[in-house]
Parts: sequence; C-alpha cells; structure tokens
Amino acid sequence: MARQPRVRVDIDVDVRAAAAEGIATLLFVFLGVGTVVATGMLFDGGGLGSARLTAIALAHGLGILIGVVSIAKISGGHLNPAVTVAAFLTGKIGLRKAGTYIAAQLIGATLGTVLVAAVAPGAIDGALGSHSLGADVSALSGLLAEIVGTFALVWVIFAVAIDPKGPNNIAPIAIGLTVLVLHFALVPLTGASVNPARSFGPALISGEWADHWVYWLGPLVGGSLAGFTYQWFFMGHGNGGDR
Repeated sequence: MARQPRVRVDIDVDVRAAAAEGIATLLFVFLGVGTVVATGMLFDGGGLGSARLTAIALAHGLGILIGVVSIAKISGGHLNPAVTVAAFLTGKIGLRKAGTYIAAQLIGATLGTVLVAAVAPGAIDGALGSHSLGADVSALSGLLAEIVGTFALVWVIFAVAIDPKGPNNIAPIAIGLTVLVLHFALVPLTGASVNPARSFGPALISGEWADHWVYWLGPLVGGSLAGFTYQWFFMGHGNGGDR
C-alpha cells in the first residue's frame, strides 16, 4: 500500500515534464517559424538576405534560450529529440521518459506551426518555415552539415547542462548562443535544423517532405555521437583522472 502513492507521484511528474517539453517546443517553433514567415513578408522579397538571416538566427537562438530557462527545472529543457535520444543512450533518462518527451516535442512543434498558419495571412499556402537543402547542396553534404551542427549543440548541452561539474547557471545562455551561431553557419546549407521536431512540424502542416530524412538522421547521429563522446571522455570511463 505504501508504494502506490509513490507510483502515482512518479507518473504525475513524468506527465508534467512531458507537458513542459511540449509547451516549450510549441513556443520555440512558433517563434522560429513565425520569424521565418514574417521576415519572408518583409525582407528581400522573401529571399535570404543578411538582415533576414540575422533575424532568423536571433529568433531561434533566443527562442531556445527562453524555452530552456522556462522548463529546465521541470524536465531538463530538451526541446529536441536529438537531445533526448542522446540523454537516453547515455543513461541520463529512461525509455519511458524519452518516449514521452519525443512525442510531446513533436506534438508541440506541430501545434506551434499550426498557430503560425492561423495568425499569419497566407502562410498556410507557403512552406511554413520547412527546412530544405540549399540550391547547390547535395543530400550527403546536408546530412554531414546536420551531423556536425547537432554534434556541436549536444556537446555544449552535455558540457554546460548535463555534466554536474558544468556551469549550469549559464547553460541556457550557452545553448541559445550555440543555436544562434549554428543558424548563421547552416541556414544557407540546410536551413539549420539540428532538431527533428523543428523540421517535423512545418513539414507535416505544409506537406514539404523533400529530403526530410536528412533532418532526422543527421541530428540523431550527431547528437548521439556528441553524447557518447562527452560521456566517455569527460563523465565516464574515459575520465580516469577524476576517479
């Protein structure tokens, strides 16, 4: 009898954490996709000029910073299936929590895109910020860019947020700045996904699925490699100097 209340509390905690992931991802995608759509109406006739690129990078960097700050103490602030998979593969979270997080992130990203389509005139007729490869970028090159970009992002997350010895108090700032810089580097190449949820929501609502596999395989591979590498050399068996 004594165990039953504990089981109910654990389930409640998991539900609250998943809900936080969904809401924060919704807000992140709404800000990111909304900025892509809004700047398409304002800058360079919809082309990618320097002003529009800066606005898009700032929106995604600040959006992820806000999301992480708001739910870090509730769920850890993943907002990204690649982060969740890396955390699961390195034993930081269990399978049930990882599954509920990813489901919540995908639902949140979809609802965030729906909100953009609802508030932006004519947005539903466009790609709604869907990711696509640059004109001269092959699928293989795009895949490599997404692997490297997500490796960088998840490496930073492990270093500043997951590692108990990391500077956790500045983790949201470091993560937000990493996303911002990655957008400057990768938007012309792949659109700078480094987050399958951010790619999935707009693709589902707009129907733009071209090369969508790149935006799952690249982030999941890059994030997992970063998680394993950081875990092995700095938090696990590879860090013999701290034993």
